[in-house]
Amino acid sequence: MQRTDNDVMLVTGATGLVGSQVIERARHEGWRVQALVRSPSSAGYLKDMGAELLIGDFSDNSSVAKAAVDATVIVHCAAKVGDWGPVEGYRQINVHGLEALLDAAEKTGKLKRFVHVSSLGVYEARDHYGTDEDEPPNVGGIDGYTGTKVEAEQLVLRHVKERRLPAVAVRPGFIYGPRDRTILPQLMTRLKTHKFAYLGAPDKLMNNTYVGNLVDAIFLAIEKDTVLGQVFNITDPRLVTKKEFIETIAKTAGYPLPTATVPLGVAKFLAKMLEGLYRVLGKKEAPLLSSARIKFLGLNLDYSIDRARRLLGYTPKFDFAEAMPQTVQWFLEHP
Repeated sequence: MQRTDNDVMLVTGATGLVGSQVIERARHEGWRVQALVRSPSSAGYLKDMGAELLIGDFSDNSSVAKAAVDATVIVHCAAKVGDWGPVEGYRQINVHGLEALLDAAEKTGKLKRFVHVSSLGVYEARDHYGTDEDEPPNVGGIDGYTGTKVEAEQLVLRHVKERRLPAVAVRPGFIYGPRDRTILPQLMTRLKTHKFAYLGAPDKLMNNTYVGNLVDAIFLAIEKDTVLGQVFNITDPRLVTKKEFIETIAKTAGYPLPTATVPLGVAKFLAKMLEGLYRVLGKKEAPLLSSARIKFLGLNLDYSIDRARRLLGYTPKFDFAEAMPQTVQWFLEHP
């Protein structure tokens, strides 16, 4: 797209790992940026970057609609994440909130680009060996998050087809990098306290995606008019084994290397049993083992990024061996 002085970028999920990094890059490149946040008290650092704070919540369609008034570019990072809880709670944010945003943005007549941050979690929860975008998403999902991420992506693509929404969807894998406050901190705590065990063979591949590489892909999606309506898998240039992934974190942090392994069959049985028990008991927190955690730590997650390389011009600059130690060091300095 041809950028002008009148362009305004709206970033949803602005205080999250991806959203905050997109804002930092955009401000560095001179964009006027509006950040949709739930609370200004948690977004002071975004204001310091020069972002304009818009207060809104994706459970409130009216505030979402108001946020789209000035936007010519929207980078949609907001989502309810997790691997537990009622599906409708995820759907309210991930689908209904998105629908309100799309409807409002389309009515303004100003929108030049909509970049939807989807997930490699939309694929079936099985071993993958070079899976590309020709494989359809798993409509059922394995939990509220993955199921509604499929619904959200399909909603965007439906708007592309029926309303000519100028959208591109990117599907990152496990995103890591500075400012993550979800999975990686929990993983580091388990390593530090000797409570980590591999699920199945440690030589299976991760779908590791450094946030800097993902942000590069997002800005390519904004720039290139030839990729509208496309969906792209996005990962690091080199996928690493679970063993390299975990041991790199442990070595950088100075934690002991884990050696315990739970056979995958046993882990799957325990996950089913625990999930059933937790549902009966109405537990709000996720069990120690779940289908989502089996997928993350037990399956081979190898996805092809050839389409992104070919059509998007995606050439990820950061290798895991460089990016993960920098990420861990950031966590150690920002406990």
